[in-house]
Amino acid sequence: MADILPEASIVRRLLPVLRWLPAYRRADLVPDVLAGLAVWAVMVPESLAYAGIVGVAPIMGLYTIVPPLVAYALLGSSRLLVVGPDTATGLISALTVGAIAAQGGAEFNTLTSTLAVVIGGFFLLFGALRMGWVAAFIPTPVMRGFIEGLVCVTIVGQIPHLLGIAGTSGDVFTRLGFLLRHLPEVSLGPALTGLLSLAGMLLLRRLAPRLPAALAVAVAATILIGLLGGEAVGVSVVGALPSGLPRFTLPVLDPALLRELVPGALAIVLVGYAEALGGAKAAAAGEDVDPNQELIAHGPANILSGLFGGFLVVGSLSKTSVAMGAGARTQLANLVAALFCLLTLVLLTPLFRGMPHPALAAIVIAAMLHLSKPGYLRDLFARNRIEFAVAAIVIAGELTLGVLQGIGVGVVLALLMLIYRITHPHDAVLGQLPGQEAYRNVKRHPEALTFPGLLIWDPNGDLFFASIGHLVHGLNTAVATNPSPVRHVLLDADSVNFIDTSACDALLHAIEALRPQGITVAFARVRDHVREQMRLGGVEAVVGATGFHERVTDGVQAWQQHGGSTRHAGAGGAPPMSPTSVRRDRPSADPQ
Repeated sequence: MADILPEASIVRRLLPVLRWLPAYRRADLVPDVLAGLAVWAVMVPESLAYAGIVGVAPIMGLYTIVPPLVAYALLGSSRLLVVGPDTATGLISALTVGAIAAQGGAEFNTLTSTLAVVIGGFFLLFGALRMGWVAAFIPTPVMRGFIEGLVCVTIVGQIPHLLGIAGTSGDVFTRLGFLLRHLPEVSLGPALTGLLSLAGMLLLRRLAPRLPAALAVAVAATILIGLLGGEAVGVSVVGALPSGLPRFTLPVLDPALLRELVPGALAIVLVGYAEALGGAKAAAAGEDVDPNQELIAHGPANILSGLFGGFLVVGSLSKTSVAMGAGARTQLANLVAALFCLLTLVLLTPLFRGMPHPALAAIVIAAMLHLSKPGYLRDLFARNRIEFAVAAIVIAGELTLGVLQGIGVGVVLALLMLIYRITHPHDAVLGQLPGQEAYRNVKRHPEALTFPGLLIWDPNGDLFFASIGHLVHGLNTAVATNPSPVRHVLLDADSVNFIDTSACDALLHAIEALRPQGITVAFARVRDHVREQMRLGGVEAVVGATGFHERVTDGVQAWQQHGGSTRHAGAGGAPPMSPTSVRRDRPSADPQ
């Protein structure tokens, strides 16, 4: 039994379905079935519509539903997340494959499915390497900027389909110019179909949010155009869709083609995983979501989708919201949705033959408008102009350079900002708050009391090769600009969690450079592992063991007892600190 238990634990970790299925409650069955029907009603028309974004035949949208839903239900760590086609990653897929093959051909469809397999392989690899932290490298302003730019790119690309005119390739401005020049070619039938479908989507979402608007609009448009004669009135329709299950198809194994797919696949993994993890956390409802297990679950979901003629999938917040709104309790809701989608493939595809393309474009545009959050950008502008500028640069990059280039610029900017902030911590001169044993940044707290001849200084960050130069400069500047001549520096090291050999050597040099000026140095609140590095680097030998204090208060009192002056606030001054009236200052000392 002892040998079996670890193996069972591993199986339960790799198959999260074994955690919730044995304890499944009968009371959850009806809510899960109803939620599964709601997910099915949304996913079928949306998958047909999103196939247009990916650039493949509509039937491939239906092939994309069943295998991923089943795979994620077995492997996903979230009980409610729904995986499926996605606008953002779908457009990246279209651009990646479009650089190799022309849209509309069999090669394009095959390479799109191959890309899904490659994406699944990367998901599995990153999950096995436990790289769930990679999503942290897309901060929210970059992600929101990417989404807002994507909204513009997608809507401009779908407007020709909405109005029933030809589209073109190129950036957003090229497409807008083409659209404006060809507006006189718009026919009444397609334009009315598209605009009425879009209006119906927007109204239903506002007036009846629980109703599957996409299915309602798709059915109404299909019936209406069928009664009017379909293509006889100039409205393009989906046409015949093959019935039956998809066939197992091997991916393209040409190394040269696979190399060309890799950059787009990596971009999709990064963007799609960030979106999926956000959706999983939003749907968590108190449960733990394992980021690494989410990577693993997305692997088979994409691999199976590609092998059975579909395209890529990621966790979708919008579809998850539908499931949650319909009362889903577990992944059984997704298995129910998969079952009904399977029945749709076998029995119901003839019903979609007359679905008009303008209605599908309206479904995509409505989904993008729902995805847009301009209020976030307004709020970001008020809160942080630099992060707003980054989001704006991402949007501009997408509109001018392209989708992949836009998100690439955003990620690079985010990493540069991270490096700058780490290497340029906000060091601060500290003073004591009146009547408290708490020390704060004197620039933010003018009432804080300082001590003549004593400089309490906080580096407010780790000490390593890239930051130490900036911090030593900040220390020397603080010494030079102090209102009274400095005779002793007390360094509050509570914020220092790490010091490397380069920083230790530079700190030792800075201490020795202050000694000829008659300035001594001591430390307070140094963590054990940091002090050990200081001992090995010779800092403790220069400062002395008595130069390390448990509290900032202890360091101040030691300075006063060895001839330091009393503290002062402006001209008035204040009496020296009473050692018997103090409290521990570790929880409250903060340079902010």
